[in-house]
Amino acid sequence: MPLLLTLAMARWNADYDAVLIAKVESDLRIAEQYLGHLQTGSAESLRSIADSTAFQLALSKGPAEVKSHLETKRAELQLDFLEYLAPSDWAPGLGKWPIIQAATRGQRASQIDIFSAEDLSQAAPHLADQARIALIETEAAAPTTRQVEDRGMVLHTAAPVVALGHHGVLRGGRLLNRNLGFIDTLNALVYLGGPADENRQGTATLFLEDTRVSTNVRLFEDIRALGTRVSAVVRNKVLDQGLTWLDRAFVVNDWYISGYLPLTDSYGARVGMLYVGFLEAPYTTAKREAYWTIVAVFLSVLVLSAPLFLWLAKGIFSPLERMSLTMKRVERGDLTARNGTIGRRDEIGQVAGHLDSLLDQIQDRDQRLRDWAGELNERVDRRTLELRAANQKLEETFKQLVMSEKLASIGEITAGVAHEINNPVAVIQGNVDVIRMTLPPEEAQEVQTELDLIDNQVMRIGAIVGRLLQFARPSEFGTFKESLDLAPLVNDCLALVDHVISRQAIQVEKRFDTAADPVPFVRIDPGELQQVVINLILNAAQAMEGDGQLVLSLEATTRNGVRGALLTVADNGCGIDEGHLGSVFNPFYTTKLGEGTGLGLSISQTLVQRAGGIISVRNRAGGGAAFSIWLPPAQSDAGRSQSSPAGDCSDPTEAAAQ
Repeated sequence: MPLLLTLAMARWNADYDAVLIAKVESDLRIAEQYLGHLQTGSAESLRSIADSTAFQLALSKGPAEVKSHLETKRAELQLDFLEYLAPSDWAPGLGKWPIIQAATRGQRASQIDIFSAEDLSQAAPHLADQARIALIETEAAAPTTRQVEDRGMVLHTAAPVVALGHHGVLRGGRLLNRNLGFIDTLNALVYLGGPADENRQGTATLFLEDTRVSTNVRLFEDIRALGTRVSAVVRNKVLDQGLTWLDRAFVVNDWYISGYLPLTDSYGARVGMLYVGFLEAPYTTAKREAYWTIVAVFLSVLVLSAPLFLWLAKGIFSPLERMSLTMKRVERGDLTARNGTIGRRDEIGQVAGHLDSLLDQIQDRDQRLRDWAGELNERVDRRTLELRAANQKLEETFKQLVMSEKLASIGEITAGVAHEINNPVAVIQGNVDVIRMTLPPEEAQEVQTELDLIDNQVMRIGAIVGRLLQFARPSEFGTFKESLDLAPLVNDCLALVDHVISRQAIQVEKRFDTAADPVPFVRIDPGELQQVVINLILNAAQAMEGDGQLVLSLEATTRNGVRGALLTVADNGCGIDEGHLGSVFNPFYTTKLGEGTGLGLSISQTLVQRAGGIISVRNRAGGGAAFSIWLPPAQSDAGRSQSSPAGDCSDPTEAAAQ
């Protein structure tokens, strides 16, 4: 009911506003017709004068008689000027008016034209003072730098004169600026038409552009609002766009239901507006009173009827609500909920009793099902734990088997390849030595560069074979471990690769501030760790391509309850493709095709894991890659080196890298 009442009141309000708009539209049409009637009447009056015998007789008597006759007619027609223009004595500029041009073609015409102060003085000397209006600053009006409106809005009329021996134009005009008689007559015609208009406080205005030049709108009690200006919103729609305004508008100092009609001159340009409107306040008050009356009536009916309806509904809805609450408690899992005695023996009371009986049966069956489900869950849990443990053992065994087979196969192949390569390399080296001993010193000096080049390449082949053998049988290439401080070792590594770093614009930053949290010593072969660190530094230098920042950080970190040392080698180079992070430690994996063997990181991982540590890789947020080496402390037991904690690593990136 409140919603329907609100919709009805909204619809009534819209219809009421539509009636007001329709009324002001009708008023505007009346005003427009009145203005059109004045134009038509003025044109007919001038035509009648031009065709009259008296005017023709005056023409025959001379200019003085014509002027006297026209002055009499001007007063009768309430015109501000009336004159006969012969083509021979036209003043400069008169021919510019379209109505004058039409009259010379034999057509009478009446239009609204805008006269300048000079035009007004030429037509009648007193008109310039009558037209002059000081502009008053008006709220919401468009900005302007003008202080005075000295132009005049004139009802301009012309009729052709064709008499024996006389051909000319009869021109008359009525200045509308400050023409209070015209505007009061218009207002009375629109708003004093009968009893229905007695309460309407109507107003009418004539605008020259956006300035009120003739109005009955009051600025104060006895002062008309001449010189005030229309709001910028109305000006834009009516003058700029040429549309008719039919809506509420703020007029000088109050809101009016308003209608604005654009006015055009004889050139077809929009030069002003015709306005009619009536005060909005009485109608707003009437609507407000109607609203409150309807609301009061509705509340009165509600107050009188609500107790009766509540009393009637209580006997029906109260038991139903009780049963509904019971069912909600059951839905939430409370199977002990019951309706109990509701004090009725009719159909509703019987339904409540049957519902309690059904709930008793449901509660009993639910309890038995819960007992069975509990026993079954216990059995399933036990079997699940057994299967999970067996499956985990199977997966671990399978992974170890696959890794062992893979490493064994790679080791056998690598050892065989290294052995086969060593034989021809030894032959090459032997023959080079024979060449040196056989050739005379002078001839040997000529090929010394080529022989040195062969020596270098043979040594390079030997180094590659050595790395292959180290990968195939790492246990044969260093088993010594000692208690080692990482900081001096890292500094030694930097000294060894200084020739590489110094040739490039690489800045090295060391973060070894361990005073607050000392880094524990580790137990690993220093040569093996040095090999790993140098490999990582060289890889970082290559990734930065000659320009970047190399960061070496050392800190104490606890992993799986063991406090060890963490060494990080980070660069701001190109980084590693996310899809390849899990493959960088695989044997023979390399991104430097044709330059490397792809064994450096794989050997590094083997050496670190053999010492019980973890090596991992990640991409840095700001760009580049970071390799981290975690090693257990030197006082850890020897068994730690046999079982790497890498399998317990909680970092998914590190686990993938291993």
